[in-house]
Amino acid sequence: MKHYPCILTIAGSDCSGGAGIQADIKTISALGAYAASAITAITVQNTTGVNGIHPVPPVYVKGQIEAVMDDIRPIAIKIGMINDTEIAHTIADCIEKYRPRYVVFDPVMVSTSGCRLMENEAIEAITSSLMPSSTLITPNLSEAEVLLGYPIRDVATMKTAASDLLKYGSKAVLVKGGHLENGSMCDILQIRGEETPYIYEAQKVASKNTHGTGCTLSSAIATYLALGEPLPEAVRKAKEYVYQGILSGKDIHIGEGHGPLNHFHSPVPMHILDENE
Repeated sequence: MKHYPCILTIAGSDCSGGAGIQADIKTISALGAYAASAITAITVQNTTGVNGIHPVPPVYVKGQIEAVMDDIRPIAIKIGMINDTEIAHTIADCIEKYRPRYVVFDPVMVSTSGCRLMENEAIEAITSSLMPSSTLITPNLSEAEVLLGYPIRDVATMKTAASDLLKYGSKAVLVKGGHLENGSMCDILQIRGEETPYIYEAQKVASKNTHGTGCTLSSAIATYLALGEPLPEAVRKAKEYVYQGILSGKDIHIGEGHGPLNHFHSPVPMHILDENE
């Protein structure tokens, strides 16, 4: 029996289509896998910012996850925005119950426009219940600073931060340095048990169309893991996908703020796996 590699994204909905669940589904589909989703919150937002967040009741978040896991059994789960403590614990309980092979957690705390998206109580909940179950967490500099309580301004501090964030229990940490003060593009991957971090550098693309890049990157990593890539290679391929998406979408005008990248710059056919894969 053959099947598609499936990734479940658990995240908030972006009505403007550039981030959140919508970006995740586009990314997973563009990379040739099957996307399922569980919505944690409905947001009122567009390319200029977030104007409202309405959490989905935890019982319905749980119901969505269980419906997908009981039937389709995804290889990987990507977790995005969580705005509510009870939802965080609900997701953690589901992960404990189903134990998916990979969990990629993007702790979305601050939007591209600078809006704070997560309550303080929810931050405590995700660090204690979700991060220990994660294969990888992918905070950007602002989120890493919230979690660690000190400023991160250069690559040396990023390396320290990546190592320090392992205290929350994940198997690996990817600190995203897209907003370094010197304008460089550098991400640091630290894997538990390994002394030397992986450093990913890329040329910065001059574009304001960066809405949803974090969502897209974490979904791409989860997809490549589901397709059998080892973590360092999954990160490398995901970063290249995002880079090409920004590059090919930099001159497109969608909205008056931070527009989306081009998720379908180079779509691939659906992957088909044998039952034993």
